[in-house]
Amino acid sequence: MDRRNFIRTTSTLLAGAHLAPRALGQTAGTTTPGGRMILPINRGWRFSPKFVEGGHDKSFDDSGFDRVVVPHTNKRLPWHGFDEKDYEFVSLYRRQFKLPAEAKGKRVFVDFEGVMTASTVWINGTRLGEYKGGYTPFSFELTPHLDWDGENVLAVDVDSSERPDIPPFGYEIDYLTFGGIYREVALRVVPETFIENIFVRPKDVLSGKPSVDVECFLENATTSRKPLSVEVELLDGNQTIRKASQKIAAAASRKSTGQTSPDATTNSSVVVSLVDLAGIKLWDLNDRNLYSIRVHLVEGAQVLDEDSRRFGFRKAEFTDHGFELNGKVIKLRGLDRHQTFPWVGQAMPGRVQRRDADILRNKFHCNIVRTSHYPQSRHFLDACDEMGLLVLEEIPGWQHIGDQAWKDISVDNVRRMIRRDWNHPSIVLWGVRINESKDDHDFYTRTNATAHQLDPSRQTGGIRYFQESEFLEDVFTMNDFGFPLKPPNHPRYLNTEFVGHTFPTKTIDNTERLTEHTMRHARIHDQLASNPQYAGGIGWCAFDYNTHGNFGSGDRICYHGVTDIFREPKPAAGFYKSQCDPSEEVVLEPAFHWARGDESVGFTKAVFCSNCDHLKVYINDKLIAEADPDRQQFQHLRYAPFTVDAGSGLRHGWGDLRVEGYIGGKKVIEKKMSGRGVDTKFTITPDDAELIGDGADSTRVVLRVTDEFGAIRPFANDVIKLELEGPAELIGDNPFSLIGGTGAIWIRAKEASGTVQLTAIHPVLGEQRLSFRISEAANEKA
Repeated sequence: MDRRNFIRTTSTLLAGAHLAPRALGQTAGTTTPGGRMILPINRGWRFSPKFVEGGHDKSFDDSGFDRVVVPHTNKRLPWHGFDEKDYEFVSLYRRQFKLPAEAKGKRVFVDFEGVMTASTVWINGTRLGEYKGGYTPFSFELTPHLDWDGENVLAVDVDSSERPDIPPFGYEIDYLTFGGIYREVALRVVPETFIENIFVRPKDVLSGKPSVDVECFLENATTSRKPLSVEVELLDGNQTIRKASQKIAAAASRKSTGQTSPDATTNSSVVVSLVDLAGIKLWDLNDRNLYSIRVHLVEGAQVLDEDSRRFGFRKAEFTDHGFELNGKVIKLRGLDRHQTFPWVGQAMPGRVQRRDADILRNKFHCNIVRTSHYPQSRHFLDACDEMGLLVLEEIPGWQHIGDQAWKDISVDNVRRMIRRDWNHPSIVLWGVRINESKDDHDFYTRTNATAHQLDPSRQTGGIRYFQESEFLEDVFTMNDFGFPLKPPNHPRYLNTEFVGHTFPTKTIDNTERLTEHTMRHARIHDQLASNPQYAGGIGWCAFDYNTHGNFGSGDRICYHGVTDIFREPKPAAGFYKSQCDPSEEVVLEPAFHWARGDESVGFTKAVFCSNCDHLKVYINDKLIAEADPDRQQFQHLRYAPFTVDAGSGLRHGWGDLRVEGYIGGKKVIEKKMSGRGVDTKFTITPDDAELIGDGADSTRVVLRVTDEFGAIRPFANDVIKLELEGPAELIGDNPFSLIGGTGAIWIRAKEASGTVQLTAIHPVLGEQRLSFRISEAANEKA
């Protein structure tokens, strides 16, 4: 039998594939009172890109396999122009480990945060089951099959094909999923009775004396021979604010509250309330106050288990006059995000995932992101909490709805997504509908009810493309690619995609297209600002992304982003950036390249995105125009773009462009663009200068060719030769050909400490050097 068919047809044990608590709380590598241990096993894996007979056996010799570190992609690919079939195969991962002595007598689980797409897990030659799904966490219990004193072998068959029995597959999707164990893995050692999950629910947060309900989910509480209690501690950093405890009644240890997990073995929950809390600081976009809840499970006088969660006090609600955060109406302005990257697909570590949140919140000043079209990395969501970036998180899918078994997996995805992420204050809306799918009353009644049962504190939405759709959720979330937009047809209404595929734009496109791309995003947001019933808008999309051959521009890329696939901005990103208050950043971004003949007929207009109130435009230091925000086109935006027509002097004479921005009559910013048409400077810029030598930690290095003032030279396509010395590897092409005057590669640390030197050599402009410090990583204990 074909190996792929074997994995597809063997029995599926979804009930045995628990939600992975590694994605929820405790810090990796720590031991808590009661002996709970989280033991990362990201290093030391052996990988084969094909099925090997006997490869699950404990005694199998895997020394000929590649040694890899997770996050790991099953195949590195070109950044565009490849065939997705190249990664659609069944691979085998093996990991040997020996448990520490203190694990004996406890229960041991393996927690996977994300494996694409179906995972069949084996321990010491025993098959534990298959988990279907690439975007949600899962666990298997290893306890009965372990060698407590010797070596153990974990083996995972990873089927990375587009299986029609697993969401989002079954028809076609406009993105690529790639393959491999692309998120972290850990062993979780817990007592027989343990804390399975914690849900922290703040209440009355605007009252001045808020309270919080802490629901603790327990596993195997009925096995305890002594009375059990739960002790809860509210922490602000290391400072204890309040403690409370609750005895667990016998009935509670036999029956859950109804907010059950996907895990068949979770058998109880108890709620502990902390009331009349004073001096609580709210979480909002600018003051990201985060607290922790620490929970002890106590038997008599002995602490059986300890776990913790981070959360924030905030009230988030969509109303008939928009979106409110802590009682204040906020117009939502954001972008949709795919979590894929060049060369390695989804297999990027926490530092790189967090950088995307930083780009969206701190570079482009968005206040919301949608995790299109699937739950994304916990590192990204943690960063959203810390940076004040709101989140709409949704289940995997794209237009297609499968059979009943497929729907059951999708409902399970709702459960796993919510139970993993319900303590993130940044998440304000659950997406419980398959993106742009047709109506299915019974199916979406189930997904919506599941979300409300698990998390009554948040509203639900469902991304659709037609207003006549049956409305089962709390917020009508709508992809509307027309202009003007359709008026809201429900009181709670959020636009979740626009522009995107209707106007794909590349960094190498001419000025006409780049400017129009910018203006289309601006026009949509201007209309969204015209009516309070538009809660706001999330544009399609943040970053260019890989897709199938029947989508995009024919090279496996959709050029729909306001940045390229390397996260380098197109002019449209400047519009989002310009919508912040000048107290946060004064912004002046041209929506064009400075070239006299890069339009169909000369240079017709200059558009600037800025939060200034007046501009002065100079050519060769001669004032040729002054401009105020374009209120004729943009009547509703707080910070409208500026338009300077050619008749003002742009066509008459040529030279260096200088633009000055003024607020209240005071010059606050200046931008220059060269009129010489010469590639002048070559720069390389790292996101980080220090990495951890764990074999996974990575950082981006941006390569740019600019004029003498730092403006990108958009048609520089030079081949850059790269040289790397020290304990790191290069992720990317070498040599690397610039596109649109820019591009990026990533530096990934090896499993060693030291100094890394990167040299980038431009054929004309010479070489640039960077130095990175690689610090020693803590040893993995298993």
